[in-house]
Amino acid sequence: MASNPPGACCAQGFKHEGTPVGEVKKINNIDTYIVYPKDNKTPEKAVLFLSDIFGLFNNAKLLADEFANNGYLCVLPDLFGGDSVDPAAMESGKFDIGAWFPNHQPANVDPIVESTIKYIKGDLGVKRIGAVGYCFGAKYVCRFMKDGQIDVGFNAHPSFVTHEELGAIQGPLSIAAAQIDNIFTTQLRHESEDTLIKTGKPWQINLYSGVSHGFAVRADLSVPHFKWSKEQAFCQAVNWFKQYL
Repeated sequence: MASNPPGACCAQGFKHEGTPVGEVKKINNIDTYIVYPKDNKTPEKAVLFLSDIFGLFNNAKLLADEFANNGYLCVLPDLFGGDSVDPAAMESGKFDIGAWFPNHQPANVDPIVESTIKYIKGDLGVKRIGAVGYCFGAKYVCRFMKDGQIDVGFNAHPSFVTHEELGAIQGPLSIAAAQIDNIFTTQLRHESEDTLIKTGKPWQINLYSGVSHGFAVRADLSVPHFKWSKEQAFCQAVNWFKQYL
């Protein structure tokens, strides 16, 4: 395993303030948040946003808006078919995440990712796709870089990724890692470096000190270092796409 299954830390974090500017559409019966770059309704490059367990959460939408602000059409599908984790339920301590996960395995998620990619390339006419995966979504960035459906990838604090999935990628991959992380641990990070070297593809792992799993999407923005780290992880993704997408 290149990164462990999601745990309790996946459910922690802070809600970010702001009003998303994109819109949610039904694409193949899946709620999908779509946001275009300003003054470009026919972009040739897109960012596929594969989320954490909270799905179409406000934080994810706001990040999608930022990718659009940097010139990319951004498409964020609900990977959970209407069954994403409710942050309020999680915070109450009554949500059984162990019972939730079995219903959201590759057999459930792969078809959603595949149909979204077909929509982006077919209906939207996009020629190249970069993908970002936060926690849960990182696994599917790697899975769909295997056959070239995703051209370039970025993952932040990945979970559930196997060494086989990581070793099969066929394009450049960048990873933002947290120093404090029981899922993408120091040992697994070093093992992932060895796996990435063997792929022969461009890769990058940036380690952010003093932050924990989830920092790139659910950081406490009132803490200057946490806010800076989240912003730097986003810049890491954008700069990776500028280089390779």
